[in-house]
Amino acid sequence: MEKTIQEQIDLAARHVFDVMRPRVTPEDLRRIQEAYLLAAQAHEGQKRNTGQPYIIHPIAVANIVAEELELDANTVISAFLHDVVEDTPYTVEDIRERFGDDVAFIVDAVTKRKKEKYKNTKQVDNYKQILDSVHYDIRALLVKLSDRLHNMRTLDGMRPDKQMKIAGETDFFYAPLAGRLGLYRVKSELENLSFQFRCPREYEQIEERLEEDKQRTAEAVRIFSERIQSILDEKGLKARLDIRYRKPYSIWRDMKEGNCDFTHVPFKHYVRVIYQPMEGWLNSGDSVEKDTALYIYSVLAKHFKERPGSLYNYIDNPKDNGYQSFHVKFLNQAGAWEELHIGSERMHRNAKLGCVVERGESWLERFKTVLQNLAGDSDSFLFMEGVSTSLYNEDIIAFTPKGKGIILPKGASALDFAYEVHTDIGDHAQYARVNGKLSPLRTELHRGDCVEIGVSDSISPKPDWLDFAKTFKTRRRLHELLKRQGEPELRRCPVCHPLPGDDVVGFQDADGQLILHNRHCPEAIKLASENGDLIVAAFFPENEDRTYPVRIKITAIDRYHLLHDIIDCFTEQRHLSMDKIGTVTQDQIVDCTIDFQVHSADELYDTMRSIGAIRGIDEVQRILL
Repeated sequence: MEKTIQEQIDLAARHVFDVMRPRVTPEDLRRIQEAYLLAAQAHEGQKRNTGQPYIIHPIAVANIVAEELELDANTVISAFLHDVVEDTPYTVEDIRERFGDDVAFIVDAVTKRKKEKYKNTKQVDNYKQILDSVHYDIRALLVKLSDRLHNMRTLDGMRPDKQMKIAGETDFFYAPLAGRLGLYRVKSELENLSFQFRCPREYEQIEERLEEDKQRTAEAVRIFSERIQSILDEKGLKARLDIRYRKPYSIWRDMKEGNCDFTHVPFKHYVRVIYQPMEGWLNSGDSVEKDTALYIYSVLAKHFKERPGSLYNYIDNPKDNGYQSFHVKFLNQAGAWEELHIGSERMHRNAKLGCVVERGESWLERFKTVLQNLAGDSDSFLFMEGVSTSLYNEDIIAFTPKGKGIILPKGASALDFAYEVHTDIGDHAQYARVNGKLSPLRTELHRGDCVEIGVSDSISPKPDWLDFAKTFKTRRRLHELLKRQGEPELRRCPVCHPLPGDDVVGFQDADGQLILHNRHCPEAIKLASENGDLIVAAFFPENEDRTYPVRIKITAIDRYHLLHDIIDCFTEQRHLSMDKIGTVTQDQIVDCTIDFQVHSADELYDTMRSIGAIRGIDEVQRILL
């Protein structure tokens, strides 16, 4: 017989108690149970958008904190109570009196301040409040991330405009924050849920392609994995394998960054080798984990062909948030490269829990400083740009000619390097020498680059420097020195150029003008995370009297009549006119770009499919003008 709602609620609450029982004292368990009872009483009669009792949400958040993040008793208590002050008559002082200062601080930090007038916007002020709490306790961030994770898991009960607002906040702020804290599973799930609600059509298409790819490669992956496990077992190594399949958002991001289609995205899955260090036969102490990983690598390298240049040692050179593993690529029996991540059980757990197990480490302390600087910036525009540059990127390290290491976000330019060395050098930077080669300031830097900046007193910052300035420090300095010009009125976003039929969202500007964006547009995500109240539900219908310029890139194997067949597809099959065509052939590979006009997204994608069916065509992709 189906359980009643109350029985389901009681069962979910008892599960949290059962998870915590082995980890806490009887007194703390009693406090956790009291926190649940207070939350149930405070939220009595309140409903979620789904119509379910509101108490289901605090229980779910407490379960994430207890089971998925493995946090302490006071954090679980705070999770049960995280909405009590915001949504009920109870105050922070009531919480303090019953559960102490520690719980009261966390609950207060995650409670949105209700104001008649916000200093920036309600959303931006909320971000600042959350980041400011890091100075005192990272657990407030973890409760807020758990709250957001459950909200995203249940977002299907919201209106489309609210979905876009919450998903935009998640993609812009909460998912990158989780990544910076080393919570990779939380980051991945938040990104994927956001993508699912922002761009449902693209999500569904990639999800279908991923399932097809998984079925196509299943036998090869099984044979490869079983062979690895057999080799490890023969050597007496205590190791297990875990095959991880990537999510639609991860694939979509690689398609955009790599400027390729789904077929050409490499490594849609990877294999984890998770081992227990072999004590007693190698060096003792801290090096035993590394020695075991190297031994596993050497054993497997005797049986599989290694891809040159694929080896990376994150054990000796962990990522800035503490991630450790040993990465390598081997050739499987089907002639495809397989990516392996070799890491200990401790490394695997740390990759799951991030700052929860690494709290107090130097990387976290450095990150706290970054977040506090962001929270202290009074300019709303600069604050949001700082969030973007500080949370989104992994770090690289580049060096001055004297060997001083400069830590920069991935994608940073030589100009960012100049400002990081000294503000005066940045203000008068004229050129760079990257690894001895004369290079413009816009040059993107990579890990290990040696960079020398040339300066001139006659040089001063120019408006176009903002186009390649990536770091918060550089952009803040440039905004101080340059007067920004207002953007002209637009109907379509100039960044993403949406087409009729695309999944779009509208934003009203200061003059009430409706600006249309694709739902995956970074500008739309930023706007949704900064001022979600301006979101307007929008539909972009096709108009047979209106066309829009688009550009595609075609990659093909050269052959006789190839260009004729492409033109024939446009003129005879699709009845379209081409505005511009350019081709380059090198070593029998043709790269062709074509500018033309379409009425809708469907017409564009149908045309691309028709071209893709031409013999010799390898890839067709849209390029933004």
